[in-house]
Amino acid sequence: MLRFTVPVSIAVHDWVDHRVEQFADRQDRGQATAEYVLLMLGAAAVALLVLAWATKSTKIGSLLNKVIDSLIAKVT
Repeated sequence: MLRFTVPVSIAVHDWVDHRVEQFADRQDRGQATAEYVLLMLGAAAVALLVLAWATKSTKIGSLLNKVIDSLIAKVT
């Protein structure tokens, strides 16, 4: 009886370990997805704030004009 019980016990233990690892992997993937979504929402919020500031300000236009003027001056 002992000869049969030990291999079965080892097999069950290995199967349980494998299932626990699979479950942990799924949880980590879900967590990574949630973190990615939160990161994207934060980036979108910052982009909207910058866009709102840029539409109310003339600083972006003047910056681009200075860059273009500088490039034209270097070429000519």
